[in-house]
Amino acid sequence: MIVRTLSVALLAWCLGFAAFMLLLPAPLEGNTTDAVVVPTGAPGRIDRGLALMARHQARRMLVTGVGAGVRPVDLQRTYHASPRLIACCVDLGDEAVDTRSNAAETAAWVARHRFGSVRLVTSDWHLPRARMELAAALGPRVVVLGDGVPSSPRLGTLVNEYNKLLLRRVALWLGIGA
Repeated sequence: MIVRTLSVALLAWCLGFAAFMLLLPAPLEGNTTDAVVVPTGAPGRIDRGLALMARHQARRMLVTGVGAGVRPVDLQRTYHASPRLIACCVDLGDEAVDTRSNAAETAAWVARHRFGSVRLVTSDWHLPRARMELAAALGPRVVVLGDGVPSSPRLGTLVNEYNKLLLRRVALWLGIGA
């Protein structure tokens, strides 16, 4: 009985992982939101967020999880962004250190600006968990759209992220750390 239960659990995990890998979110095209939120981390995220802002697909952008001491001018120089765009429309959040605190920092920023929709721009492999965390932090009043930045993660990264997604989903269902 124990072996059968473990076998079913392992099979369910494998099938879920296969679906997770095959259904990595793609970039979202053609949607305009009130804001763009970009957690720091993997390459391509901030570039994608700035490109969306340059195309007027949102009014404001938050880069959450930046290092202490990073200034807007640093972002402008590193990403060759318009000084006008950075000055008017890009905020840097330096309070977050992980996905959960990115969501908390973002929720405070969204509430402060009274946004009703947010486009979350992050790596394709990170998007399911980051979106789940952000939606939980924002509640049902704010629409969260996911915009996956294509990447080439290692198998270990995918396994680790899938396990985090499962554990965090169970924790949220149980009301732990919500």
